[in-house]
Amino acid sequence: MTEQDLLAATRAAYDAVAARYAESIPERYRSSPLHHGMIGVFAELVTAFGDGDGLVADVGCGPGHVTAHLRSLGVTAFGVDLSPEMIAIARDAHPGLRFEVGLMEALQVEDASLAGVLANYSIIHTPPERLPVMLAEFRRVLSPGAHLLLGFPAYDGPVEPAEAYDHATFPAYRYSPDRVAELLLAVGLTEVARLVVAPGEDPKRGFPGAFLLARRV
Repeated sequence: MTEQDLLAATRAAYDAVAARYAESIPERYRSSPLHHGMIGVFAELVTAFGDGDGLVADVGCGPGHVTAHLRSLGVTAFGVDLSPEMIAIARDAHPGLRFEVGLMEALQVEDASLAGVLANYSIIHTPPERLPVMLAEFRRVLSPGAHLLLGFPAYDGPVEPAEAYDHATFPAYRYSPDRVAELLLAVGLTEVARLVVAPGEDPKRGFPGAFLLARRV
């Protein structure tokens, strides 16, 4: 499958389930504090960065619940998603916020212009060979010293950087936190902190959850 075919298939899959997704995922997010514990830390770092009113991209924002959470924490955030249906739902649910259809690998923002990038469980459909490209794009748009927060299902394999698994929407990958940290460093992003959540802390997730916080050097 070509990259364009993969994007089209992923877009179609999320368009088809957007309404159902919007009914269930925001509540799961709110009811799993460990799975978004680092987002509060990320928000504090963003609001302390520079003049404190820098812009943050919530990439793969889905129905906009995390973008809205960031805004409630004082962060000026906007959402980007591949799925037009997800963006339509986000705009309807949060009319005061900015949402746009776009690609995580090709963000429509200038170099070094953002105070932060958040990718909360939105890299899961990125094949391992494409992940360095996406991380380099995140680094491109971050201002020097600004932060990136990645959330993803974790994998502890010692060799391969990722393991494919069956996802309810589309084939997905869980990533090794150590390997992701290596990829971050290779593109100029230094790990600041990480959180790994045991799978038993969220019975609806069969894998550990990992959050890596990095800073553009």
